[in-house]
Amino acid sequence: MNASPSQPHPAEWTETQGLLPSVERDLPAGRHQFHKEQMMVQIREDLRNTAVTPVRRNPFLRRAVLLPALACALAGAVVGGLALNGGDANTSLATGPALTTRIGAADARGADRLLDDISLAAADTSEPTVRDDQFLYIASKVASTYERTVDDRTTLVSQKLHSRQVWESPDGKDGWLIEPGNTDEGGITLAGPNPVSSAYDRLTRLPTDPEVLLRKIYKESDAVRDHEVPRDQAAFVAIGDLLVESYPPADLTVALYKAAADIPGVVAVDDAVDAVGRHGVAVARLDEQSGQRTEWIFDKKTYAFLGERTVQVEPNETFKKGTVIFTVAITQRAVVNEMKEVPGRAG
Repeated sequence: MNASPSQPHPAEWTETQGLLPSVERDLPAGRHQFHKEQMMVQIREDLRNTAVTPVRRNPFLRRAVLLPALACALAGAVVGGLALNGGDANTSLATGPALTTRIGAADARGADRLLDDISLAAADTSEPTVRDDQFLYIASKVASTYERTVDDRTTLVSQKLHSRQVWESPDGKDGWLIEPGNTDEGGITLAGPNPVSSAYDRLTRLPTDPEVLLRKIYKESDAVRDHEVPRDQAAFVAIGDLLVESYPPADLTVALYKAAADIPGVVAVDDAVDAVGRHGVAVARLDEQSGQRTEWIFDKKTYAFLGERTVQVEPNETFKKGTVIFTVAITQRAVVNEMKEVPGRAG
């Protein structure tokens, strides 16, 4: 096995993975989906109290829970992103009813074995050399289902599958985002005085002993998580955040998977579908409070990381069983020499 969830085989650095036709998949950029996850909980409530526009997604995609000192900075970036997007920027993406899916069977006893296989695949991966003057490029497809309130009437709407491109400097202080419907055509800057928690340089300094790493994740997620988010779920989400829109070194990736195996409630799922229609197996955990299951989706043969989604597996007042709250499929990762440079095209 030579593919890693967070680190594609070198041959994939300059090639987009083949995408299956996607009819209706999950999550956009106005994701209310992360409504139970860390800072987004409070942001969502603030928006409900002050506006009728849908919740905008975090410009960084992830929920920064590993480094508390950066949580406030990221929260500012989120709010800034909402302001930059304008009142109706997200509305054009809302095209239909709630997204739904078949819920795969969960197997608690199979989680350890699956994570062992995924860890072995992650360890068998060559790493690119990333210079300080280069940028990490990550392309993805996203979609979501969320509540939209207009004139005191709240309905569930879905956003069509759309592209998202992020460039980030190794130190996390400079970056760019292009996401139709949530940024203008040219995109918005992600630059700031404080690097994001999943910046490449910071990841290289995290401990690679699984037990030490997991203790750190629990300690630092405890410091920033919302009280509604169960402790074990916050730790699981924190690890997932480092797998999606970032590029952990191979040894850290292995440690993350081994750490996840020690989180209570983690299960294997026999079938899950990413945002572009690729079927795979998943490592998942149910949030007992919200009834939503966060799934990390992997190729069934190579164990390459395909993406992540959040599915409502226990119905509540807002979402029916099988509703896809959020989904993201990673379609390309690369190291590029310039901001806004797209692999395969002149920067």
